[in-house]
Amino acid sequence: MDRRADPTEHLPNSYVSRRSTEAQAFSAWKEPTGVLRELTDEAAARAATLRSSMEALRRQAEAAPGQPGFAAALKRENVSVISEVKRSSPSKGVINAGIDVAAQVADYTRGGAAAVSILTEGTRFGGSNDDLLKARRATPLPLLKKDFHVDEVQILEAKVLGASAALVIVRAVSPETLRQLIALANDIALETLVEIRTEQELNLALSCGATVIGVNNRNLETLEIDPQNSLRLIPSIPKDVVAIGESGVKSADDVRRLAEAGADAVLVGSELSAAGDPAAAVRSLTGIRRSGGARKG
Repeated sequence: MDRRADPTEHLPNSYVSRRSTEAQAFSAWKEPTGVLRELTDEAAARAATLRSSMEALRRQAEAAPGQPGFAAALKRENVSVISEVKRSSPSKGVINAGIDVAAQVADYTRGGAAAVSILTEGTRFGGSNDDLLKARRATPLPLLKKDFHVDEVQILEAKVLGASAALVIVRAVSPETLRQLIALANDIALETLVEIRTEQELNLALSCGATVIGVNNRNLETLEIDPQNSLRLIPSIPKDVVAIGESGVKSADDVRRLAEAGADAVLVGSELSAAGDPAAAVRSLTGIRRSGGARKG
């Protein structure tokens, strides 16, 4: 009997495990629930209005100038701070409704931020694409377009708007869509921050080629927060992948704990957006040495 060799036979166990996790994820995936479901449905509706412009956006994205590298900016001796512009959120309500994006981003830059995150979702977070354009004019730093990207047309739009990277949330999209979004971003030289909450999502993200992974302490379906989540999962992220701790970072002690777990960077939104002196608030979170933690190669 003709027996074909197992193509994964001589590959590392970690790779086989990730491929197995990906296969399981494809068969077991269910659509998100709760608040995340509402946000992804709204994002899909917004994407639908852009699809008639898809080919024009693709041409613009391919011709768009390169932007400062997102992952490269986060690889510092100290833990990098990604400072976020956030007017409101489903969990906190109004944070800073009247925020001046250009002034805020300039303050973040003066305070030592490595990159800036711009929330462009308008319904629950009060953001807009115009905020990203204002930020691009106000800083030379890499910009993350933070939104609920569920369609390839939104990835093209992010590049056209001047983003260095776009957020892709593993739980928000099917495994097939996740792979497609990351692949398209790679094709047009747009980086992705791939956000996870569980070990299975981590393995799926790695199998899809994620090179920058954020661990969210907040469950976006229920809005509950578990401050230990990043501390549990960051040590499992390979060292050649940028690891970011997200949600609930308020102080230098929080950054220090994440550094000990192996975080390369932290993303801080509410605390910095509400700060009276944004530059000083960013500065208070910088200067903490990366440790590598228990992360393996």
